[in-house]
Amino acid sequence: MKRSLFALLLFKVGPALLTDWLGIQAGWFVIVEGAIRVTVFVLYLALISLLPDLKRVFMYHAAEHKAINAYEAGEELEPRTVQRYSLIHPRCGTAFLLWVMVIAIFVFAFFGRPVWYWLIATRILLLPVIAGIAYELIRFAGKHQENRILMTLLAPGLWLQRLTTREPTLDQLEVSIRALREVLEREGRSVTPQAERVEVMA
Repeated sequence: MKRSLFALLLFKVGPALLTDWLGIQAGWFVIVEGAIRVTVFVLYLALISLLPDLKRVFMYHAAEHKAINAYEAGEELEPRTVQRYSLIHPRCGTAFLLWVMVIAIFVFAFFGRPVWYWLIATRILLLPVIAGIAYELIRFAGKHQENRILMTLLAPGLWLQRLTTREPTLDQLEVSIRALREVLEREGRSVTPQAERVEVMA
């Protein structure tokens, strides 16, 4: 609960109130607010990526991506085979969060620069709507990875994953493979190699 409140204040309410305090006019308000929000998010990821304790977490994050990439390519789910695949995946949660912030700029543009209490209310109440739009965008991208135009548009979210992934070990890949098999079995999907999109957020 405390972490959720901290994230809400840091990435949603904080940038809005800071932009309001700066006295930015209505025409530029949501653009400046969005720029501040994205900057804070990228700096936050850059800073936590320097923490030694999180290196292992980011290695497991990459292992998850590699396993899903290998499965969707129809490859055998075996650590040395999975190891050859990319650390990056279009349905990554990191990319999702970035697109939540970008889409918010367009959604909040309808409200201009409201008084401070409506400013806070819109940033909190519209978050589920914005998150839903971002989720559908990420899901659509995952199904159309061969579309170069779409992948170019989503490139910033893919680049950002470099901050939250590290090359995993074979043992970590084994763990990610086992977890993926559990998900597939619970959803009644085949665990044998086949080219199939896995509807999970990587």
